[in-house]
Amino acid sequence: MTTPKTCYRHDYPIAPAPFTAVTLRDRFWAPRLETNRTVTIPSVLRKCEESGRVDNFRRAGSSLPGPYVGKNPFDDTDVYKTLEGAARSLASHPDPELDAYVDRLIELIARAQEPDGYLYTNRTIDPRSTHPDAGPERWSNLVMSHELYNCGHLYESACAHHLATGKRSFLDVALRSADLVRREFGPNARHDIPGHQIIEMGLARLYRITGDRGYLETARFFLEQRGHHETRPLYQYEENEGYCQDHLPVLEQREAVGHAVRAVYMYSGMADVAALAPDPAYARALDAIWRSVVESRIYLTGGLGSRHKGEAFGEAFELPNATAYAETCAAIGSVQWNHRLFLLTGESRFYDVLEQTLYNRLLSGVSLKGDEFFYANPLESDGVFPFNQGAVGRQPWFVVSCCPTNLSRFFPSLPGYLYATTETAVYVNLFAGSSARVEVAGQRVEVVQETDYPWSGSVRITVHPERKARWQLLVRIPGWARGRVLGGSLYRFEGRAPEPARILLNGKPTELTERSGYASLDREWEDGDVVEIDLPMPVCKVIADSRIPDTRGKAAIQRGPIVYCVEGMDADRPIAEVAIGGRASLEAHFEPDVLRGLVVVQGKGFRAVPYYAWANRGPGTMRVWLRNSAG
Repeated sequence: MTTPKTCYRHDYPIAPAPFTAVTLRDRFWAPRLETNRTVTIPSVLRKCEESGRVDNFRRAGSSLPGPYVGKNPFDDTDVYKTLEGAARSLASHPDPELDAYVDRLIELIARAQEPDGYLYTNRTIDPRSTHPDAGPERWSNLVMSHELYNCGHLYESACAHHLATGKRSFLDVALRSADLVRREFGPNARHDIPGHQIIEMGLARLYRITGDRGYLETARFFLEQRGHHETRPLYQYEENEGYCQDHLPVLEQREAVGHAVRAVYMYSGMADVAALAPDPAYARALDAIWRSVVESRIYLTGGLGSRHKGEAFGEAFELPNATAYAETCAAIGSVQWNHRLFLLTGESRFYDVLEQTLYNRLLSGVSLKGDEFFYANPLESDGVFPFNQGAVGRQPWFVVSCCPTNLSRFFPSLPGYLYATTETAVYVNLFAGSSARVEVAGQRVEVVQETDYPWSGSVRITVHPERKARWQLLVRIPGWARGRVLGGSLYRFEGRAPEPARILLNGKPTELTERSGYASLDREWEDGDVVEIDLPMPVCKVIADSRIPDTRGKAAIQRGPIVYCVEGMDADRPIAEVAIGGRASLEAHFEPDVLRGLVVVQGKGFRAVPYYAWANRGPGTMRVWLRNSAG
């Protein structure tokens, strides 16, 4: 199998280690990736078949009679996302049966594509679609039709398949579609924009694979057309002018507003343009938007989007617990956005948000078994309010199933978030038992990591360079280990300052030199050199900004990157009466038989479990924020 070379002039100044170059061996993430491969991907592929999503491609390709099946005209995207997950899985775990199934699906998709490159099965099956979201003709209701959103996921999936397998079958479908899009939209063509962003990310990825700058320029056109309503109406939902982030030109936007998933996908696309164009004006706008999130619009779990109505960000400090929306797709988009901001700047604050989102908000979206999901993710449940798309507990599928399919494609990519490189440095960004093959200082280096993170803060890193050479090893010191929560001032740890991280080099203490939140070790490295890092991991109480109404007089529990919650079954009183005492009253210990093995926190009259694991024993009451008591 050959991996195609990239052929682009500009890219991010920091390069992530490819996910195929990293092998996870830990007991936290490796089993979850295996569950995704063996349970989640097969489950969502089966649901795509059972729900008629795959049959819609057969109908559009004239191999099956009948009308379009599905409540939404944009269901094609679920097939694309699951194909992306399957392709990434194949790159790490060859599977001839899955590979053949993927090839058959791609053939169906290719047959459904119209001669000029248009691909949207709802309209191909019925060119005069009467579905109100689709509109009466092509591109006529982009606010809700998701035609361009579908294209974005198509491009992302096709690029992943090409890079994973070396095959061009799916990539050729994507290129025909993208060539149509850039003929239809542009300065001398249609000035419409995607109602739901992600095509910008997909076009940027096509540029990186093909070197054709026209794809990147189309992505930039879509971004820079926002906020300009000279030839088209404002894209909005009811009275929410910022719903589609179309209220201002992107370079003038300074706050996160509107539909949270659309927003973080757009911000990720902006980061791509900032790096690939390159354009520092984009970076300045993104920094301001990011600060508006971490200072006033993010949940302790990393969740984004407080309102069910419009699936949207609220006003500053509008962060209700029981009615939080915090969509799973928004968490995935947040991880992608913060990863790009790190690659652009090398600053650890972005990984502080990424890590907390990953371990809490993103991971809560899928059950431990891998076949049930959360769409919305509140920080409090009374066991009655049907927050999860009409249900109280986890569900195997949804009418709009963007979240299950999105999770299936994210997890195979996770190893690519652990390490990154420049010509002279290797970054260790996330902690997990793993090995990575990277290039630095003109040579190949294997980095081996041993740790029981997130349950332990002890990390051992061994390097195996081909030859002795000088370069930097930059190990992230998480914000939680430096007394900061989520990169801003919205939350703080109550009580004493954290104990400093300790570091040993070949068994000897060494001075901890920090650079942008990283322990920097600059030296000539030899085969077998060992760096040991100890991140003290006490149980901490977290206090929120008093301007958040729902958390006044309350506290939450955090240990390392893990946010805890209390479920009704683990308390000796009604959950509304459970209170957190002083830090000394909270004790952590590992429970191998609880929820597949995890560290629980024991308090007076309750046991707290990681937020990501709640509702795996059935629906019920739950709270992250508990009454704060000094006793």
